[in-house]
Amino acid sequence: MHQPSHMKKAPRCRARIRNGKLCQSPVVKGKSRCRIHGGAPGSGAPIGNRNALKHGRYSAEAIAARREIRALLRKSRELAAQVKK
Repeated sequence: MHQPSHMKKAPRCRARIRNGKLCQSPVVKGKSRCRIHGGAPGSGAPIGNRNALKHGRYSAEAIAARREIRALLRKSRELAAQVKK
């Protein structure tokens, strides 16, 4: 008789795929997902909180600097309009 293989007994990935069903691929050893859905080495988010690094565009200082620049531009346009008259 044909014996079931070890692959059939392996735990399965429970990630949702495009059609809404579960993936059902065998999981990577020591992980809870298959190699496609995050079980592969190097996949997933980086260790630590490196995704939260800020670029500074919306910091209070940057916003204040942009407001000052806009105010200066507004005043310069007004002055230029007065000089043309």
